[in-house]
Amino acid sequence: MTWLTPTLATIAAAIAVPTLLLLYFLKLRRRDVEVSTTLLWKRAIQDLQANAPFQRIRRNILLILQLIVLGAALAALGQPQTRGDTQVGSRHIILIDRSASMQTRDEEGTPPVSRLDAARKQALALVESLREPTILQKDRADQAMVISFDASARVVQNFTSDKGLLRAAINAIEPADTPTSIALAIQLAKAQSPTRMHVDRDGSVTRVEGLTEGPTSVIHVWTDGRIADVAEANPGPGEQIVFNRVGKPETGNVALVGLRSERAFDLPARLSVYAGIESTEPADRALDVELLLDGQVAMIRPVTLPAARTAIGADPARPVTPSVGGVVFTLEREQGALAQVRLRTAGGDLADDPLDVDNRAWLVVPPAKRLAVALVTRDNLFLKTALEGMPLARLTVLTPAQYQAAIALGKSADHDVVILDAWAPPLDPARAPIQGALPPTGLPPGRFLVLGAVPGGADGYQLVEREPTGAQSLLDWRRDHPVLRGLLLDAVAIAQARAVAPAEGAGVAVIASADHGPAMLEVADERSRALVVTFVPTDSNWPLNWSFIVFLAQAVTYLGDDQAITGAGQTPRLVQPGEIIRDRVPPGVPEVEVTTPAGLTHKVQPAADGQVVFGPITTVGPYRLAWSGPAETPAARLFAANLLDSAESDVAASAELALATAAVGATTAQATLDRKLWPWLILAALGLLMIEWFVYNRKVHV
Repeated sequence: MTWLTPTLATIAAAIAVPTLLLLYFLKLRRRDVEVSTTLLWKRAIQDLQANAPFQRIRRNILLILQLIVLGAALAALGQPQTRGDTQVGSRHIILIDRSASMQTRDEEGTPPVSRLDAARKQALALVESLREPTILQKDRADQAMVISFDASARVVQNFTSDKGLLRAAINAIEPADTPTSIALAIQLAKAQSPTRMHVDRDGSVTRVEGLTEGPTSVIHVWTDGRIADVAEANPGPGEQIVFNRVGKPETGNVALVGLRSERAFDLPARLSVYAGIESTEPADRALDVELLLDGQVAMIRPVTLPAARTAIGADPARPVTPSVGGVVFTLEREQGALAQVRLRTAGGDLADDPLDVDNRAWLVVPPAKRLAVALVTRDNLFLKTALEGMPLARLTVLTPAQYQAAIALGKSADHDVVILDAWAPPLDPARAPIQGALPPTGLPPGRFLVLGAVPGGADGYQLVEREPTGAQSLLDWRRDHPVLRGLLLDAVAIAQARAVAPAEGAGVAVIASADHGPAMLEVADERSRALVVTFVPTDSNWPLNWSFIVFLAQAVTYLGDDQAITGAGQTPRLVQPGEIIRDRVPPGVPEVEVTTPAGLTHKVQPAADGQVVFGPITTVGPYRLAWSGPAETPAARLFAANLLDSAESDVAASAELALATAAVGATTAQATLDRKLWPWLILAALGLLMIEWFVYNRKVHV
């Protein structure tokens, strides 16, 4: 047992106890009154004897009760408490994970409570155990701050000793449908430690990174450990990490982890929707996968997922490798739609599934159309023949000079997709290039497939050219990218390619790499979007392979179906919670109204070029962007936000946090907290005081 203010209690006891005893020693002063007899005044005689000074104190129940009451009050003034096994320290940083997996309901309760609710409850108990300021030693109070993290991190409450503020901050943390990232949270917590300053002989002050002065902080992390970047988290030296695990390691889950749609290239009205499903449950799971178009049920497909596989010797209750499955919905539909796929059982929703946010996903399906394509080439008969065999609405073959004239006349946007063969249009002289970038070349507004040329520009995507390269081959490519899906490119040999590298901060995504750098890139700015192949296909053996024809078809479809300019490497109209919705509306639109899945509306002011930025978003579902043009013509555009994260949907709680510096083991049981005894002493003193008052009144009236 410890005493927070023993000195104050000792001083008060040294004054109060002798004072009480002195009151019983002192003789009362009474005025003399003559009476005939005192025979019947035994009480008065006893009173006179009791108030005679400096005599031995006789046994008195009132004195005993008053001493006990005074002792309890003085002991309470010393603030005694029993010390639990909470972490000792004056600075505490509370990190609470609020990502999608923390919505898993597997904590004890009826019905089971979510992991986030359990984390909040335990964090509130920690706040209650913190030392409070005393009258004489206000600086001895513990301080704490609260940080919530999901795909990003933010400070909910700065350092304070006010428990009311800390409780309000913890209760204000709401769940988010995002993946988890702890590296930023640890970095934010690390920044709260006072940095050690070194004073040189000349008087200059140098900040020493990684070293702190003053008390270090104890970082309390509440999470289930389902964190992708945990190995990147690097706490400061001397900082103690306490991993408070919530959730159970044996919890299984079924989830949608993939969703996309395609239209047949030769029959655009034929729509196919693909849904990928995973299960981490230790038993087989039969499900119904339901497709809705614009809120109406269109098709239902049954699927049975086998039990998740476990490693040899592993705990059978903890799946190691999830089982995978999927369904394909094929239907005839020319119109566009907002498609929704959700997992159900024969009786309805997955009531027994612990995590609901990954049981549904949305997709914006564009309407069917045949594309108008322009081929800008000097004389590439092979490329022209390949495009003529595709079911296009219109194919226009232009020379570079003819296309340059179309740009000058403002007719460069007459085609859905423009293919540039070993040529890129010169940049407007008013657009000055950056230092180290390519010579002034740029693209007008539109969608482009650039073969064997590299566009650049100071106000758009920026590609820095290096020394030309010789023969090389393709090493790696993004197999999940819509343009490269299903392609085998390891046999492609390149005779010569331009060696380029994205400039720092450029809107560039590398989708294929060769021996000496990027071979295919996706670039985007506020005016245009392009797929760039850094080598001329005829300078390789690629045109002799079937994958080249498939690449052309998928590239034209991918670029032509994109009705909104999104960031490089992003699937059009499809985002993940934690990301930002980016779009571009016609110039002159004064305001865009964004409607969230919950029905809330937000007003967003577009930039001068029409670019709209909203987010980061935190919930799954459809987001609607609506506006009125200069002619008051209403328009709207939909975006779909889905989790679709296999790692986040694997909700089995982790046994440790493998940080960059050390592995921290999980604590599953809530720590024994400090127990304050002084409130009970105050209650006891009040109870004895009432007994003393009762005894006093009984003696007076007897």
